[in-house]
Amino acid sequence: MNERKYTLVDSLKFIIPSLLGIFLFMVPVPTSDGLTIPIAVLANWVQAGLAGQLSAIMMIIIVITALMTVIAKVSGPESFARTPFFQQLFYVSNFWTVTRVLAAVFAVMVYFQLGPEAVYSEDTGQMILDDLLHTLFAVFLFAGLFLPLLMNFGLLDLFGTLMTKVMRPLFRLPGRSSIDSLASWIGDGTIGVLLTSKQYEDGYYTKREAAVIGTTFSVVSITFTLVVIGQVDLGYMFVPFYLTVLAAGFIAALIMPRIPPLSRKPDTYVNEVEGNNEEQIPEGHNSLSYGYQKAIEQARKESSVFKFFKEGGQNVLDMWMGVAPVVMAFGLVALIIAEYTPFFQWLGVPFIPLLEAMQIPFAAEASETILVGFADMFLPTIIGSGIEADMTRFIIAALSVTQLIYMSEVGGLLLGSKVPVSFKDLLIIFLLRTIITLPIITLIAHFLF
Repeated sequence: MNERKYTLVDSLKFIIPSLLGIFLFMVPVPTSDGLTIPIAVLANWVQAGLAGQLSAIMMIIIVITALMTVIAKVSGPESFARTPFFQQLFYVSNFWTVTRVLAAVFAVMVYFQLGPEAVYSEDTGQMILDDLLHTLFAVFLFAGLFLPLLMNFGLLDLFGTLMTKVMRPLFRLPGRSSIDSLASWIGDGTIGVLLTSKQYEDGYYTKREAAVIGTTFSVVSITFTLVVIGQVDLGYMFVPFYLTVLAAGFIAALIMPRIPPLSRKPDTYVNEVEGNNEEQIPEGHNSLSYGYQKAIEQARKESSVFKFFKEGGQNVLDMWMGVAPVVMAFGLVALIIAEYTPFFQWLGVPFIPLLEAMQIPFAAEASETILVGFADMFLPTIIGSGIEADMTRFIIAALSVTQLIYMSEVGGLLLGSKVPVSFKDLLIIFLLRTIITLPIITLIAHFLF
């Protein structure tokens, strides 16, 4: 196809949906709570409007998911064969079937406050069902519905071609992954995981690339970092705090793809064959003209409004039913362990000499927060907020953000998604990120305080 053959309609079909997608997912807009993205504004409206009903809605979604999964399991692989989407959603392995049933039991116990208090207390079950899952319901509703604007109209094809020369040498990733990282960074880590999972399923990323992007670039949003630094009473230091997080995160992103377990992931696509990720620029083109051509070709394939909303609706169901049970089951177990056992305190003991060697004040108290972030990213700042040294609280807050993998959200999402990472992978990646970013954050903190 020659560049001169594009019609105005072709160009508009690429430009208008892509600009709308960029606006919804990536353009910060001012609100009474500070800067956020339009998707988050829409999600907040829904959360506010349905505040009294969302816990019941999420419980019902999790229970229905468990029932449909059990029905699919009992009726065998041919169940839902007429609708491949539902077959893939409900016919899952024994492990995920048990996880979904456990999540349904937990959701009912928390909602009706049945059984031991450890399950439904404010710091465990209620935190997940009455807080985190409210956010996920609303974010998934709009992110899922409008995700095709970013994915289907050529934006990823244009950026993929333009960014290859940056992403390949630095991070060993395809150029299109730059959009995933940007969407997470400005928007939300959950959106990054979602984008990555969809791109992997569509054959654009290999197993290694999907695992690297999901665990390295699904970064914490600017909005959430504001909440984290506020929790330790250092809100006035937001700019140096965020720059510290970026510096530590960038260095981790350079190192992590080059060491196991990520470097050992196979470079094969989801269907084990060569995918459609062509990055060579042909003769007679530069990266911009070729990227634009690929974007137009992609946009031309989108012909139906019904198909757009059908795909968006499937994204939403996939996220609600695929992800919410995993977050409920894994997140709750992790929070119960963190709240009611000294497990994470014991795990922190080996870090005391290291923290003392780095001259971090209140090393023993700080050590308790080092690994608890694996359960939930907010736990380290909750536990560490009473420590009297500003420097120590700063380090705890920054580390909790750069560790990135926490089971109550990103970790649970990754396990519930198609991204090829196991629980063991996530644990190792979490520890490696801790070891890599802690010295960098501490060094910067010594300059700041």
